[in-house]
Amino acid sequence: MPSMLGELRMEQVIGTIFYGLLGIGLFLVAYVVIEKICPFSVKKEISEDQNISLGIIIGSVMIGLSIIIAAAIKG
Repeated sequence: MPSMLGELRMEQVIGTIFYGLLGIGLFLVAYVVIEKICPFSVKKEISEDQNISLGIIIGSVMIGLSIIIAAAIKG
């Protein structure tokens, strides 16, 4: 059985690292934008007040953003 490491090319590794960091950066930007748009502190609402519905909404936004990022990278 051939080794997967033998088939791995350096440009694929660099591309994966680059797009991974780009995706994480876009997530951070999206969180900051959501935090600025909301009239309340998202961090306080989720961590201190245990607002589960806000956590679900933020999670849904992040999942939607990840689908868009994945489609842009693949296409």
